[in-house]
Amino acid sequence: MIRQSVSTCLTWQLKQKVASSTQNQALMCHSVSLQAGTPKGYRLYVENIEWAKKTKRLPIVLTRDEVQGLLSHLSGVAWLIANLLYGSGLRQQECLRLGVKDMDFDYKQITVRDTKGGGARHTVLPEKLVKPLREHIKKVKKLHRRDLENGYGSVELPWALERKYPNAAFELSWQFIFPAPNISADPRSGVRRRHHQGNWMIRRAIRDAVLKTNICKPTGCHTLRHSFATHLLEDGYDIRTIQELLGHRNLNTTMVYTHVLNRGSKGIRSPADHF
Repeated sequence: MIRQSVSTCLTWQLKQKVASSTQNQALMCHSVSLQAGTPKGYRLYVENIEWAKKTKRLPIVLTRDEVQGLLSHLSGVAWLIANLLYGSGLRQQECLRLGVKDMDFDYKQITVRDTKGGGARHTVLPEKLVKPLREHIKKVKKLHRRDLENGYGSVELPWALERKYPNAAFELSWQFIFPAPNISADPRSGVRRRHHQGNWMIRRAIRDAVLKTNICKPTGCHTLRHSFATHLLEDGYDIRTIQELLGHRNLNTTMVYTHVLNRGSKGIRSPADHF
């Protein structure tokens, strides 16, 4: 009866043509609900259940001309963010969470904290962005000074740093480089402060730029990160160096970008090119 119930659940998921991750999540939820109905002291065992296999997807990569065309249709803060996504290989959320202290203009590097894996890393800061970022931080400084005058100016600190350094939240170094246009209440603490820019802004800007550039590939913020890795490989940089810049724990994750190098599929020359 239990096996039939789980099988029915999986069959329904397959008919809906959902992704493998959705199928596995539904199977897990179904198993948990069955376990909840099992008498106390007994453990539920379900045999011969096959998990859905994850579909292998290759990253979408833009050419250098496509990247240049996309960036040419952006301006202001959106232009800065998009250039960091492509020029530094940042994830969207990593870029929006950057603080003033994370920029090292002398060494031309960016410190990325609280990454996807819970660690930190350094990545390259494009030299072409040094001057625009310096000018942008001057505007952030003026905005922060005005917030302090109005009784605000604090920012959420990670972990327990707010208890250890009570005044650090009001310092410029901890402020977001891309602050939100408005002050809002923190949903967890209720404190009114200026958070970082919302991800909807850069997503909308890139979507509009893609339409203007007539790029037919499915393109989003993460596509610029894929293009960063692939173009570095094309330039001959070591794949382990690229792995560190991207913050991948496993080298196999970085190896996926080798499929689009300018040598054809796996370095094979098509027989149609011989005549």
